[in-house]
Amino acid sequence: MAEERITRDDLEAELRAVVGDPDGPVASRRQTLLALAAASAVVIVALAYMLGSRAGRRRSTVVEVRRF
Repeated sequence: MAEERITRDDLEAELRAVVGDPDGPVASRRQTLLALAAASAVVIVALAYMLGSRAGRRRSTVVEVRRF
């Protein structure tokens, strides 16, 4: 059985088939997608903080200390 050698071109073609073209539609919008993801993360964290602090105010117990 004759074994064919695997060339760099074979590997590159297979990788492009699996991963996709590095200059494809996702790569051209990478900066916009990263900015959108960062902004979404900030909004989600801020919303969770505000909802958590509101719930903490509702559930917190007020203790009154009186001195005689």
